[in-house]
Amino acid sequence: MEAIELPLLLEAMVQRYGYDFRDYSMASLKRRVHLAMQREQGIHTISAYQDRILHDPEAMMRFLDVVSVDVTAMFRDPAFYRAFRDKVVLAWRGLPLLRIWHAGCATGEEVYSMAIVLHEEGLLDKARLYATDINHRLLEQGKGRIFAIKQMKDYTDNYQKAGGKLVFSDYYTARHDEVILRAFLGKNIVWAEHNLVSDSSFNEFHVVLCRNVMIYFNRKLQDRVHRLIYDSLPVGGVLGLGHGESLQLTPYENCYEVVDRAAKLFRKIR
Repeated sequence: MEAIELPLLLEAMVQRYGYDFRDYSMASLKRRVHLAMQREQGIHTISAYQDRILHDPEAMMRFLDVVSVDVTAMFRDPAFYRAFRDKVVLAWRGLPLLRIWHAGCATGEEVYSMAIVLHEEGLLDKARLYATDINHRLLEQGKGRIFAIKQMKDYTDNYQKAGGKLVFSDYYTARHDEVILRAFLGKNIVWAEHNLVSDSSFNEFHVVLCRNVMIYFNRKLQDRVHRLIYDSLPVGGVLGLGHGESLQLTPYENCYEVVDRAAKLFRKIR
């Protein structure tokens, strides 16, 4: 029955709210649907869940909280930030304005990490960091600059491994069990809802980072997102992907050269 019910649920979400998950990886999506159902009282079938989604917008928002990719950390994958600092940043020093798009940014830890890198390299004042995600709640959380203090030890280790030049604790103020990042780190960040499935390119960027997002998409949707990113980069622009993602077997694999293979950094050449 679920083979019938799940496509109907996804179609209902498109028709009612405009959220299109039909080209997500079905195995992963099915697990998330069941997790969302477990959090709803009195829901035992996907058909019953579809009825609730259709009639309760808050249920749809709760589903977004479950399906959104919110696994993130400051300086996640430190080698990526070290490679970015060593092999990418120098090319942008002469620009009057630097635009960087973090697609699927969740709560923004990696956006703030980039702000720290740019600050230490003297580029933050002329940078605009665009932080986008499908989930408005995650964006609002990120905008607040508040994170759990228990994460700071791991974040400090990541920062140091990423080639940090200062003292990481200088970038935040502790209060009780939370920390708040310094205000200057957020002053050049633009937060906005953007759906990689259905929305178009909204600017031209020198860097697009879409890391560990497309692993949840099927091949058709991955190709669609690669087209969106390609259209958003000028020749010479840089693309950053996650460890489990690749340009191989996409229509655009010959349109980029490798900047750092291990860090999954690529430069558009045509």
